[in-house]
Amino acid sequence: MAKGDHLFDCYTPPALTFDRGEGPYLYTAEGKRYLDFIAGISVNAFGHAHPGMIEAITEQAGKIWHLSNLFRIPGQHELAQRYCEAAEFADKVFFTNSGAEAIECAMKTARRYHYAQGNPEKIDIITFQGAFHGRTTAAINATGNPKYLEGFGPALPGYIHLPFGDHEALKAAMGPTTAAVMVEPVQGEGGLRALPEVCLRGLRELCDEHGALLIYDEVQCGAGRTGKMFAYQWAENAEPDIIAAAKGIGGGFPLGACLASKEAASGMVPGTHGTTYGGNPLAMAAGIKAYDLITEAGFLENVTDVSNFIKQQFEALKDEFPDVVADVRGKGLLVGMRLKKKNVDVRLSLMDHGLLVGTAGENTLRLAPPLIITEDHVREAIGKLRQVFTLARDWDDV
Repeated sequence: MAKGDHLFDCYTPPALTFDRGEGPYLYTAEGKRYLDFIAGISVNAFGHAHPGMIEAITEQAGKIWHLSNLFRIPGQHELAQRYCEAAEFADKVFFTNSGAEAIECAMKTARRYHYAQGNPEKIDIITFQGAFHGRTTAAINATGNPKYLEGFGPALPGYIHLPFGDHEALKAAMGPTTAAVMVEPVQGEGGLRALPEVCLRGLRELCDEHGALLIYDEVQCGAGRTGKMFAYQWAENAEPDIIAAAKGIGGGFPLGACLASKEAASGMVPGTHGTTYGGNPLAMAAGIKAYDLITEAGFLENVTDVSNFIKQQFEALKDEFPDVVADVRGKGLLVGMRLKKKNVDVRLSLMDHGLLVGTAGENTLRLAPPLIITEDHVREAIGKLRQVFTLARDWDDV
């Protein structure tokens, strides 16, 4: 085995390493600069080396790093209060280390609620094609993608997967064993498909009709990424019972959270769930600072303004390169373009031109830049996209 080859072979990163970052830029040791428009997959909400985040984590690091939940951690109560004020439906918060753990907590909370209400038969979690809910065993079963399930044993019971946007299939699937419907208001891995606001309201009404809970997976589209703290807040009368959040809520520090109404969380009593690292003092210091930055006056308004600008620019690229771009999709600063050329090839070419982006389902190019970007950063990215799309005109179609 060659030196340095001791990692699991689960990733295939390019032969590129970074030495430091500043704002929306990353730099190699040789000084080459890259515009980072993927931000650790929607994680680095404030870019790299944000001074406020550094100060908050450094200060806490000089006090207490870890206690476990055997002891009271004041930062948990402080940050939970903030999120319950931001998401008015929520009364309770459970802090985790990741989005997958937040999803686990959300599903357990839903099933435990029905159990505590005397309805143990209500265990089915309904999800939708193109979803991505994490990599744990329960999460890949909730996702239902055969690619993620292959080789990990039989599919678990209690999960129902429906076509995306098929309202009649959803109505037919709802029944006496339905515990919850779980959906991403904006799909990430599934191709940056935003669920229309009318559909979110319809989900709320349908869940109420059948006594099921509504779970929003806002791991990727929450934390201000769409211009509101949570993406569902663009729709009226579409409040969930439970939200799973992560990625941007830690500003780059590993942090997740499950938010729930008091009723939905009523079955989660001592002994039903737990975590060793979740909600540790370092994570809470990062989360509190991240929340305060997102809620600063004008921050979310700037996200909306810049996202409107980037969408306009993307539409212009679509008109300029109809042989490359099929359509523009997404919401806020979780945006992308479905391509007629292989998205991975475009992504790698953009990297060569100094722009870092991601890919997603349905041959989509995914962009999830830091929330601090300006129109000048967008113009720089558009220039690089135009260069690569010009080259891509001569490539084979997918």
